[in-house]
Amino acid sequence: MSQTENRTGAEDLFAGPDDECVDAAYLANGADWDQIVEAQRESTDETIVINVGPQHPSTHGVMRLVMELDGETVVSVRPSIGFLHTGIEKNMEYRSWTQGSAFATRCNYVAGIFNEAAYSLAVERLLGVTDDMPPRAGQLRVLMMEVNRIASHLTGVGAGGLELGATSVQEVCLRERERVLDFTEAVTGLRMNNAYVRPGGVENDLPDDGLDLLDELLRQLRRNLPEIGQFTLQNPIFKNRLQNVARMDLSQCMMLNASGPVLRSTGYPWDLRRTEPYCGYENYEFDVCTASSMDAYGRWVIRLDEMDQSVRILEQVRDALASTKGEPYRIEDPELRWPSELTVAADGQGNSNEHVRHIMGESMEGLIHHFKVVSQGFHVPAGEVYVPIEAPAGELGWHLVSDGGTRPYRAHLRDPGFNHVQSIPIMAEGGMLSDSIMGIASLDPVMGGVDR
Repeated sequence: MSQTENRTGAEDLFAGPDDECVDAAYLANGADWDQIVEAQRESTDETIVINVGPQHPSTHGVMRLVMELDGETVVSVRPSIGFLHTGIEKNMEYRSWTQGSAFATRCNYVAGIFNEAAYSLAVERLLGVTDDMPPRAGQLRVLMMEVNRIASHLTGVGAGGLELGATSVQEVCLRERERVLDFTEAVTGLRMNNAYVRPGGVENDLPDDGLDLLDELLRQLRRNLPEIGQFTLQNPIFKNRLQNVARMDLSQCMMLNASGPVLRSTGYPWDLRRTEPYCGYENYEFDVCTASSMDAYGRWVIRLDEMDQSVRILEQVRDALASTKGEPYRIEDPELRWPSELTVAADGQGNSNEHVRHIMGESMEGLIHHFKVVSQGFHVPAGEVYVPIEAPAGELGWHLVSDGGTRPYRAHLRDPGFNHVQSIPIMAEGGMLSDSIMGIASLDPVMGGVDR
């Protein structure tokens, strides 16, 4: 046996000329598959092992499931994640606190505004300015979070419909999601990766016709959202595919730290907007949506109900925004303010002409301040904090550590999908292969947030 082979005869790719060969070497790219196949070949049962993913239309992103099947029954499931790891958290440690919003929003590409909001709330708590937030800033944050919640739920519900072969569900959800994204673009300038919520407030106020656009969006959603439930909830095929599928009771949810619709499908009304209010949620009337079925059907119903409650909140936010028109939408602190005054030129590109004229021709101090804030950022007192919020999939929180500098010493995201993916074996093992796909759909994990 050569020095670079182990006792099984397999080559040790990591052994040098003088290194002792290890018994087994596992690679993160899935090179352990041959060993799985060999172990299965030596077993005496008739089960088979298959790969679901990492490129698969039913995995809500690039996720790999190693499944052992006895016929169509799932014997065991091993989730394999990390295919979308982009190092966002480590990158944030080399960027200013303000730039962090642009990284945070990319962790979850269908609910990015929630990542921005939780991150900004954490930075503000470190700064000690939480109570200084103008009311209009909180209203605009709630506005965009609830709009984004609807967009996220429409994505999850539509994808779940596709996995049933119900393309009409996805078509209706995409139709309504386009309306939501059009409004999001009108307010923030982008359909996704918005970086709209920033430490100290929001990027910009509503456009001049913002309330009119919101009124039209609410009118369309009130009329069209019920259509999704009308051709799904009472459909016998739909009910047979979702009811009593991917069950997980309260004790299992608590053990695996599940949250959001997964937890509330057990009947437990835990919603951080109600239990630990932030951004002024205590000022709005809405119901915490729950179910008692503990299955994929209950999670589907909760998402439909939550979209209705989001519309209800948006109607109240609309009136609040009308009453605070013209008021500040961020903390009036020059150290926290992005120096372009967050306005653009008449052609929609670049800093405002007034700001350029001021720093380039009127004020040397203004130019110096502009350079320092853009290149260096503001200092955050030393300390650490964890701030959670209620995202569409559940509890989303940022753990930030500051050493007193102008960038995070450590940034870590608690994404609800990470916890939910580890619950797949409990929900899938013992059930049918087709049911496991609906179980994953009922979790609505976004792998960008899971892998980061």
